[in-house]
Amino acid sequence: MELLHKSFPPYVPKKGEEYMNPRQHAHFRKVLEALKAELSQDIDRTVHAMQDDATIFADPNDRASQESDIALELRNRDRERKLIKKIDETIARIDKDDYGYCENCGIEIGLKRLEVRPTATLCIDCKTLDELREKQVAK
Repeated sequence: MELLHKSFPPYVPKKGEEYMNPRQHAHFRKVLEALKAELSQDIDRTVHAMQDDATIFADPNDRASQESDIALELRNRDRERKLIKKIDETIARIDKDDYGYCENCGIEIGLKRLEVRPTATLCIDCKTLDELREKQVAK
């Protein structure tokens, strides 16, 4: 995400500008597509690196270490794969003009929140309540 903020400065709305206008949609679409491309490249690099580094170690400790590294890498890539799916869903929301509004209550999510988490589907209040419920269920 840090790399995105270097290549995509935060959107600064003009005075009196309507929320989620075509310019804002275009900005967030570019951010999401760039993030998706970056994640896809990371996944491709991992696949190639795992194919190239397929070394069989005689030492059980080295083999265990390698397997642990591979498992961690695969977990990270799975997380990124899920994020790519969420990005695709978010781009579809932009296409349907649903982007930027809370799925629960329908109010504006807000540009600042979307800059930090462009795949956000809940406003900060609904997300906070959601997290509180999650904590109560986990106990």
